[in-house]
Amino acid sequence: MLNVSIIIINYNSFGLLKDCLESIFNFTVDFNYEIILIDNASTEGDVEEVTKKFENIKLIKNKKNLGFAAANNQGIKIAKGKYILLLNNDTEFQEDSISKVYDFAESTSEKLFIGCKLLNKDGSHQESVADFPTLLNTFMESFFLYKLFPKKKNFNKFHLNYKSTYTPTETDVIKGAFMFCDTKSIKKLGGFDERFFFYSEEVDLCKRFKDEGGKVIYYPKTSIYHFEGSGSSNNLWFRFKNLGIAKIQYFQKHFKGIKFFLIVAIHYIGIILRIPFYLITGLFGLNKFQILKSFYFFRQLFVYPKNIFND
Repeated sequence: MLNVSIIIINYNSFGLLKDCLESIFNFTVDFNYEIILIDNASTEGDVEEVTKKFENIKLIKNKKNLGFAAANNQGIKIAKGKYILLLNNDTEFQEDSISKVYDFAESTSEKLFIGCKLLNKDGSHQESVADFPTLLNTFMESFFLYKLFPKKKNFNKFHLNYKSTYTPTETDVIKGAFMFCDTKSIKKLGGFDERFFFYSEEVDLCKRFKDEGGKVIYYPKTSIYHFEGSGSSNNLWFRFKNLGIAKIQYFQKHFKGIKFFLIVAIHYIGIILRIPFYLITGLFGLNKFQILKSFYFFRQLFVYPKNIFND
């Protein structure tokens, strides 16, 4: 059996993909792995122009963009590794992170999902893990209050990112940029819920995994670069719209009754507060991006996905 199946989803962004693949081949040496690359109907160039430079890549070329969840599931179904690494195409390795995480996973008999430390382009720490959304931490986020309590678990779902953590630590959610999963466990779960098109699918997957008794681990002893948002930087409304849709879809699936009503209301109040905030800061700072964010938050007010989680 292969040690690890690396699954990468690509949509355009061929420069990022090339750099990602080169970093894998450069740093992951003397290790038994396969790469499964799913191209989600890219509209610019040909993915085979990139992959022909590398050996042993299983390529799936979709005829339409199936979304992040469904495309990953294509790779999960054919993966032959003992573990699966779900990896973004906007990542780069700086060391043999895969071997390090693999050795850690092999050191225990527990079923684990593992995420490593993510770094921004300048080497600064990026939010790599989070707690599941709750009424309280969603309220704190919507009203900007989480900024006042960065290290408080109940107030800030990103609290673990603001602590000096050097040892493997259990958490709720690891980012989809680097998800190292036990293959049997993720296949038993059926992979991602394909009703999520883009964003929040990893939150849902981790929730289902933990509900089944699994552990989600933040492993800070190795790190990779994650150029977050680079793949969607040319279509910011796509990013904003799908972030909003995915959040509400997660609420629709995992919150019921009055809790659902409250968390959706809190979410929309947060959007309303951000419209004047980013408009004012953008105008005073002559920052076009801040003004654009205000406009996109305004557009989010008119986006509400149909509830497809009634089963």
